[in-house]
Amino acid sequence: MDKNIILKVENLKTYFPIRSGLLNKVVNNVKAVNGVSFELKRKETLGIVGESGCGKSTLAKTIMRGVLAKEGKIIFNKDNEEIDLLSLNKKELKNMRKSIQMIFQDPFSSLNSRMTVRDIITEPLKINKIVKTKEEIDNHAVKLMKDVGLDPKYLNRYPHAFSGGQRQRIGVARSLALNPSIILADEPTSALDVSVQSQLLNLLRDLQEKYELSMLFISHDLGVVEHISDKIAVMYVGNIVEIGKTKDVFKNPVHPYTKALLSAMPIPNPHKKSEKEILEGEVADPANIPSGCAFHPRCKYAEEICKKEKPFLEKIEENDYTQVSCHFKNILSKGEKK
Repeated sequence: MDKNIILKVENLKTYFPIRSGLLNKVVNNVKAVNGVSFELKRKETLGIVGESGCGKSTLAKTIMRGVLAKEGKIIFNKDNEEIDLLSLNKKELKNMRKSIQMIFQDPFSSLNSRMTVRDIITEPLKINKIVKTKEEIDNHAVKLMKDVGLDPKYLNRYPHAFSGGQRQRIGVARSLALNPSIILADEPTSALDVSVQSQLLNLLRDLQEKYELSMLFISHDLGVVEHISDKIAVMYVGNIVEIGKTKDVFKNPVHPYTKALLSAMPIPNPHKKSEKEILEGEVADPANIPSGCAFHPRCKYAEEICKKEKPFLEKIEENDYTQVSCHFKNILSKGEKK
């Protein structure tokens, strides 16, 4: 594996069993993540976007081993040593989690209301025995508060005394306590006002540069992802259907699903009309995914091959970086399919 790649996910699948009957037998599975593969480079931000229920958050929780994967590999490049996170035992996993931390979506429920801010952001240090003396812990707490733009004099306050944006900053401080290499940010701005969102995004970018972080940024807000991401991956029903550099995907989206998502973005110009691509039908059921291409029931370009054969992520002829899961990717990349 390239030394510049810090995380590599290969054919990752996470299924949740559906049980029924007196014997509680497994009759089906919800395929929340269904064969996801991607690479994350050092100091890079990969944005994951898609509709609610497409598997974005489950993907992050699977990487953290918060939920168990059915199959696949999650290769973490730690000091040029390749480690499959799915092969680690409980003790090894605890040690590895120092390097991969998570920022949760809800700043209200993700913080313990019975703990002071000091205890919340220094608890990882105590559990992992990183620092031992009270003075060292206090100094680290003060540094983290300053790094996330909060006054250290509030260290002895409880979470209820802070606004949503301030609580999320506390969550960011907690995630940085162990000096990780990778941050998994699960929709960290979705519960915040627009003005506060921009402040938090700018903070994350500054911290990424300061701490030399790699980041997996999950969001349903395309504008947010465009602002913070170097690369973008579009998910649909547990699969990545398009992945590439953010500027390339936004300038020339190839997959019909990506085109529809981007067309729904509001244009900040009252005199310019947007041409929205309205998708017909419902999002596919992850427990009963259509045969062939999962998107074919909603795709206006679908033909017989789309119903029978599942397409895989492959590079398009026009761009060495963009990969698209579509039988007609090379035609669509040059313009609408006839």
